[in-house]
Amino acid sequence: MAGARIEHLVTSGTFSLDGGTWDVDNNVWVVGDDREVIVVDAAHDADAIARVVGDRALRAIVCTHAHNDHIDAAPELAARTGAPVLLHPDDLPLWKQTHPDRAPDAELTDGQLLTVAGVDLAVLHTPGHAPGAVCLYAPGLGAVFSGDTLFSGGPGATGRSYSHFPTIVASIRDRLLTLPGETVVHTGHGATTTVAAEAPHLQEWVDRGF
Repeated sequence: MAGARIEHLVTSGTFSLDGGTWDVDNNVWVVGDDREVIVVDAAHDADAIARVVGDRALRAIVCTHAHNDHIDAAPELAARTGAPVLLHPDDLPLWKQTHPDRAPDAELTDGQLLTVAGVDLAVLHTPGHAPGAVCLYAPGLGAVFSGDTLFSGGPGATGRSYSHFPTIVASIRDRLLTLPGETVVHTGHGATTTVAAEAPHLQEWVDRGF
């Protein structure tokens, strides 16, 4: 049996907030082994995600935050598999914009450990892009799943409702830049990067007093 690994697919759809709608491609991450997995961000296409999961047990659908493009397929995937949907409670107002009649199944809390296929993923509350944004740090895999908190090239966007730029910079500085530099950053959109590669970009903002 193969050990724990990270699988990746890209799904396409739209992101809507504050009256605007944009076409987006989202990274969906599947973490586990041949028997059990978790899904990080069930975006757009429950069929495609279910195909990657296959006949493995889906232990949880983890939402890094509640912007619609990261959660729109979560209820359907949960209904198919029986997996619980996990979200930080600070993002419930955003969740309800997309799913007013279906609440998440359980809360994510800072410091919580999720375990799948013998691998621990630590929940890091990283507000800024959204109030309940979280990252998942898996030291055993040398990886962090950053959602839209950190991208290749810098912080996630903070120009819309529920976001705050100094807060996201503080989150990255205090929670992500403290991880080992070789940690691979698996982002919510676009290319993978590393903590070491992103440190210089963030240091520019830290030096400005954020």
